[in-house]
Amino acid sequence: MDKYSFLNAAHTAYFADLYDQYLKNPDSVEPSWRAFFQGYDFGSETFGLDGEIIEGVSTQIPEQVQKEFQVLKLIDGYRSRGHLFTKTNPVRARRKYAPTLEVENFGLSKNDLQTVFSAGEVLGLGSATLQTIIDHLERVYCESIGVEYMYIRKPEEIKWIQQKLNVNDNHPQFSPDQKKTILRKLNEAVSFENFLHTKYVGQKRFSLEGGEALIPALDALIEHASGYDVKEFVMGMAHRGRLSTLTNIFGKSAKDIFSEFDGKDYEQEVFDGDVKYHLGWTSDRVSDAGKRINLNIAPNPSHLETVGAVVEGIVRAKQDDKYPDNPSQVLPIIVHGDAAIAGQGLVYELIQMAKLDGYKTNGTIHIVVNNQIGFTTNYLDARSSTYCTDVGKVTLSPVLHVNADDAEAVVHATLFALHFRMKFKRDVFIDMLGYRKYGHNEGDEPKFTQPLLYKAIAKHKNPRDIYAERLIAEGVINSDFVTEIEKEYKDKLEEKLEDSRKIKKTEITPFMQNEWTNFTTAQEDKMMQPVDTSYSREGLKKIAETISSLPEDKKFIRKIQRLIESRKTMFEEDRLDWAMAEHLAYGSILLDGNDVRMSGQDVERGTFSHRHAVVKVEDSEEEIILHNKLSDDQGKFYIYNSLLSEYGVVGFDYGYAMASPETLTIWEAQFGDFSNGAQIMLDQYISAAEDKWKLQNGLVMLLPHGYEGQGAEHSSGRMERYLQLCAKDNMFVADCTTPANMFHLLRRQVKADYRKPLIVFTPKSLLRHPKVISTVDEFVNGSFQMLIDDATVQVEKIKTLVFVTGKFYYDLLEERELLERDDVALVRIEQLFPLPSKDMRAVLDKYKHAEDIVWAQEEPRNMGAYGHMLMNFDEAKQFRVASRRPYGAPAAGSSVRSKIRHKEVIDYVFDKAKNNQR
Repeated sequence: MDKYSFLNAAHTAYFADLYDQYLKNPDSVEPSWRAFFQGYDFGSETFGLDGEIIEGVSTQIPEQVQKEFQVLKLIDGYRSRGHLFTKTNPVRARRKYAPTLEVENFGLSKNDLQTVFSAGEVLGLGSATLQTIIDHLERVYCESIGVEYMYIRKPEEIKWIQQKLNVNDNHPQFSPDQKKTILRKLNEAVSFENFLHTKYVGQKRFSLEGGEALIPALDALIEHASGYDVKEFVMGMAHRGRLSTLTNIFGKSAKDIFSEFDGKDYEQEVFDGDVKYHLGWTSDRVSDAGKRINLNIAPNPSHLETVGAVVEGIVRAKQDDKYPDNPSQVLPIIVHGDAAIAGQGLVYELIQMAKLDGYKTNGTIHIVVNNQIGFTTNYLDARSSTYCTDVGKVTLSPVLHVNADDAEAVVHATLFALHFRMKFKRDVFIDMLGYRKYGHNEGDEPKFTQPLLYKAIAKHKNPRDIYAERLIAEGVINSDFVTEIEKEYKDKLEEKLEDSRKIKKTEITPFMQNEWTNFTTAQEDKMMQPVDTSYSREGLKKIAETISSLPEDKKFIRKIQRLIESRKTMFEEDRLDWAMAEHLAYGSILLDGNDVRMSGQDVERGTFSHRHAVVKVEDSEEEIILHNKLSDDQGKFYIYNSLLSEYGVVGFDYGYAMASPETLTIWEAQFGDFSNGAQIMLDQYISAAEDKWKLQNGLVMLLPHGYEGQGAEHSSGRMERYLQLCAKDNMFVADCTTPANMFHLLRRQVKADYRKPLIVFTPKSLLRHPKVISTVDEFVNGSFQMLIDDATVQVEKIKTLVFVTGKFYYDLLEERELLERDDVALVRIEQLFPLPSKDMRAVLDKYKHAEDIVWAQEEPRNMGAYGHMLMNFDEAKQFRVASRRPYGAPAAGSSVRSKIRHKEVIDYVFDKAKNNQR
């Protein structure tokens, strides 16, 4: 046993230091400790605190020494549980927790309060009375700030936190000028909300009243971060307090906000806009020290936590692109509501991403504007955890609970969070406990559901007035100061209001416009224009050789070695498969100087083991990425297996694509239908962001799709859902059937001078299908084909014209060859949106003698692309549809039943009399 085994882990370091001090100078320690150390040989004896016999030795520890240990336990109690007994709730009595921190619960009594204990040295107090120790602990852990951190497993972080907390007993020491700055920012927050409340009576604004301390906290955070050489902030927050933040922190003119309140139309006809408290903003701010900082607040939907994933992706893109040597120069801040952070599963996904190679951003500052209520739901009905921030403990992040009425404490806690993030590059959470002055919105009546709480809130002073009274008492300001700064600020608002009413239309400034300077907007006509995606044979040959050559000094699994080497053979034999289409597309984009980022579940190898973009050395698992060995001045190839998340990862990659439009950013689903876990991202951002927020985005989603008898969950990528979201010019949807078309499709995504999301239904069985090959010349001289006509038939013989998309084409082709039918033409629709209607009509004219026009799909009739065709191509209403009949599930679980249904559809394509699908 260890010689200090009678101590718990938290005390060992202190005891060891004390013993070493005694060995160097016995007179330097307290007499009780000196007597204790003199009486025992610690090299050979081990004993218990109660004097029990251990290893045959019996001893009795002096009472004073035992009490020293009890004091150490008391100190640990405050450090571990002091946050439960803080004065952090401005409008409610705190819940009661047991056991309390009374000295009797630690084997001490009131008679010990004046006794001097050496244990005070742990706190930096030196030897001190128990009363002094308790007073210090109360001030550090139980006043306006409660701190949770003792679960952290790194001693250096715990020591750093404790040293920070001991400075001024965890109380801020701001100068008079700093205090006036805090008061000014509080006044801006309070006056802004009062102004809106009187000028726009009854309009929703989701005010910050009750949490106004957020404004001076953010202001201080930005100013102090500039001292760490932080260059850019990216912030995400829901709607509460957003308008105040936009105006008082991000510098958006109040004139623009007033125009939005007036409900004016937008200057851009094709732009539909969004409610004012969802809009984003980008600006530059010069700090007091003269440093320029770029500020970004991302647009968000009403799905409150969704923006967090987007923010992290934006930050990572900026870090990869601009600050690879010091990623901490971009700082993410996410402002949560208490109900949302506790209730939304996306938060857990984001927190799990915080330390992963593909998604880490060197730490996020999370601030919870804690209203103690969600719409009308009390916090006791909103979570099982003690705190709404308990999810932060997943990553052992420190959490600070702070009273929102104490503006100095809020600023102090925020600066603590900044220092921690910059020092340890980890997440930190601030739980700013306040209240919500009105209902969920300003037209709501909160007393219906929380009458007692809102009686208390109605009598409660706002944080500005509370702080002003404090500063008057301290002699920092006089009683006229607040009146003067309030009048000065409101006069400015009146001026902006007058200016806004002279403007007829609202102009929305695009988010992150600097990154999008070189891009144009595109409507449907431009989306249908060809883009030059060709690439030289010599360039493709160079790529093929590089990605076929593993390092000779490393050992690889033989099967992998053969597979990698076969890439060169494939190129030489002029038979390029799907994997080579991807590899050559990525390689060509990289050699053009663009970056490629790809993430998703198992994307490095590929779910179906076709990609092998990352190769592992057999005896060390060292990762080899051949795409990063193409040239010295190429773009970077980033590829990461993701955590088992769709919502969080799609949001992250969407944010990445938003901040880095020159990068080909790809998210791949393990199976296509898994993307429905990210449905909110699809609905609120991918399909609608350009309409709502003027946001273009080039994210590519690869969704494996195809009916191979794998059951309901592994067959359909749910293309009908994407197609239902398509309108005008909001995205591309494709279902390619040839490697060359996939190559050109991916290149088009980067070569175009605009960006649209691209949804691609990718194959499974076709990855190794002997007929799914393309020639090198098709890569070199070709372009993306939205429609592929049937080049193998004689037009005059055609009686049945079949329109089909994706993998089903090869099933029909096999059947046509088996039946030796030369009267059936199979025409592939490779781009489902925007639909190549003009090309389809040209095909109908070409085969005008065909008696039978068929739309064929392997999906049930209520799924797949059939409904989309009916809506977007009038002629489709006259087509004979060959599909499975409508079902609730995409496919049968029984492989036998699945084959029967599949065969019946195929039969019906070639014989319209066989219309008896099960």
